[in-house]
Amino acid sequence: MAGQEHEEQADPAAVKRHPALFRTIRQRKNPKLRRSDITVTDEAAVRRAVKAASLGNAMEWFDFGIYSYLAVTIGHVFFPSGNSTVELLSSFATFAVAFLVRPLGGMFFGPMGDRLGRKKVLALTMIMMAIGTFAIGLIPSFASIGFWAPVLLIFFRLVQGFSTGGEYGGASTFIAEYAPDKRRGFFGSFLEFGTLAGYIGAAGLVTALTAALGPDGMEAWGWRVPFLIAGPLGLVGLYLRLRLDETPAFQKLESDSAHASEAADSVEITTKDDLAKIFRQYWPTLILCIALVGAYNVTDYMLLSYMPTYLSDELGYSETHGLLILLAVMAFLMLIINQVGKLNDRFGRKPLLMAGMLGFFFLSLPSFLLIRQGGILAITAGVLMLGLSLVCLLGTMSAALPALFPTEVRYGSLSVGYNLSASLFGGTTPLVITGLISLTGNNLMPAYYSMAAALVGVIAVACMKETAQRPLAGSPPSVATEAEAVRLVESQSPEPKF
Repeated sequence: MAGQEHEEQADPAAVKRHPALFRTIRQRKNPKLRRSDITVTDEAAVRRAVKAASLGNAMEWFDFGIYSYLAVTIGHVFFPSGNSTVELLSSFATFAVAFLVRPLGGMFFGPMGDRLGRKKVLALTMIMMAIGTFAIGLIPSFASIGFWAPVLLIFFRLVQGFSTGGEYGGASTFIAEYAPDKRRGFFGSFLEFGTLAGYIGAAGLVTALTAALGPDGMEAWGWRVPFLIAGPLGLVGLYLRLRLDETPAFQKLESDSAHASEAADSVEITTKDDLAKIFRQYWPTLILCIALVGAYNVTDYMLLSYMPTYLSDELGYSETHGLLILLAVMAFLMLIINQVGKLNDRFGRKPLLMAGMLGFFFLSLPSFLLIRQGGILAITAGVLMLGLSLVCLLGTMSAALPALFPTEVRYGSLSVGYNLSASLFGGTTPLVITGLISLTGNNLMPAYYSMAAALVGVIAVACMKETAQRPLAGSPPSVATEAEAVRLVESQSPEPKF
């Protein structure tokens, strides 16, 4: 690009289309890192951001958790056929349908978050999620309105899925851009702490209601209660998110883009342009993201969503016993997940991710053989083996995934990649496993499916770059204290690597 190396000589439209490129040019002209280039994080602001983002994630998984744990009841209420397998498959098919529109939600909300800001889009997705979940609790049963009951259920599941398409990519981006570089794994782990909290809230509430009301009471009206609780939760989450400032990384990007826009006011950048840029320029990283998320989601949904149904439907245990065992394991994982975040900050994202993937590959079959033996101890041991493998992924992914993409396309790219993968491999997991067991008669199919996903994950982790303790791509360094910023400036080589 000789002759175009100076920003003032460049085509203004090119400046606006490629702000990161011209930031790099400026850095080459002024290679020494200055104190003003470094972001010193505010601990209180970081914690507020983590709390607001994690609550949204907890609500997302509370929504999906209650649907999973009530799958049998929902099958009876909305798809009565007299055949329990058909009812369960219909229920899980409706669970999966929300994932069909998640990529559309990601393509809509993701680029919007890169253009308008993380905060505004996360507030919008929160309120849409709450409305969709609350509305499900109000739908009359099939016995009351017939065909329209499952139609309304599917519609509001689509609302849930569309809004969720912008949730994880935005929440993980929000925390990653607020956190200091050396503690991104620790703060990011709180996002998945929210995942476990949402699942535990859902499982605990469903267990308590089932124990108090019994199957008949749950089918009559008790199943509605968990869905209706989402309304107040959504308002709390919305309040927390609206109180936040934009992330420092986005504020800097917005400032740089504003300067570029002064020279290119006539150039209009649309969502279509943003998506085309993601698929055209970042497709190798997008494929890597899809592979990582696919392996992670299959194992996640298999354990946290499908396991209670497996224990009750395939092995004949009561729904309450299966949920109580999973509750105990998830509570234990919550106690250690932040320690996993600290470990991946210290030793790197790749070692922890590889440990989780290899754990699922080698331990899935022994775990399900133990579970199939029956008895509280054997089932708990089998679920715990899978849980320890999963927590290595849970505590690391929310820091590893945002670091794959540069700031200017991070929200959009991660939302597209994450939701394409979740649509194909995540939400379909209970449906696929139930179908495979029905087709083959082999109740070890969840283990084989998990092993196949883990093998893909091992290859993906081997191909990714290590990003621990490094600045996010396209953003300057982020540190926790002023003293750390001064030391970083003093220790910089002539060519700092952002």
